[in-house]
Amino acid sequence: MFQYKSKESRLWAAANAQRQTEAKQFDMESYAGIAFVALAENGTLDEVTAAEHTELFSPWAEGVTYTAGNIRSYGEALFRCVQAHTSQSDWTPDKTPALWVKIGDPAEEFPAWSQPVGAHDAYRKGDKASYQGRRWESTVDGNVWAPGTYGWQEV
Repeated sequence: MFQYKSKESRLWAAANAQRQTEAKQFDMESYAGIAFVALAENGTLDEVTAAEHTELFSPWAEGVTYTAGNIRSYGEALFRCVQAHTSQSDWTPDKTPALWVKIGDPAEEFPAWSQPVGAHDAYRKGDKASYQGRRWESTVDGNVWAPGTYGWQEV
């Protein structure tokens, strides 16, 4: 049996269908974002790829219990938690290298060298850094020495 639908009824049905499609798309994008973060936190994705999508990561917050491997945005950078802790206002990621390490900035091929404080932020073989106006590449894993002393090659 044919049933006549008014113009308003047809418009409402079309708008409703559009809303349902958008909701499904939003759900898929949300699930993809969650999967992306999970892959980055377990090390499946490289840090440079993660840093290209900082908007997918939750911002660092005070009073939150973090576990090693969690990645949070702070400022315009991403930081990986290296030691489980509950955050405090004076333990921001940029100020506490014992708790957080900044990860891959794709725009910075030779980031400024910074003294590692432990195994969790030691330079790996192939890591690059700039130091005293020169560019260096680490030739060893677990490198905690300043460029120009041991374990670095000028490039």
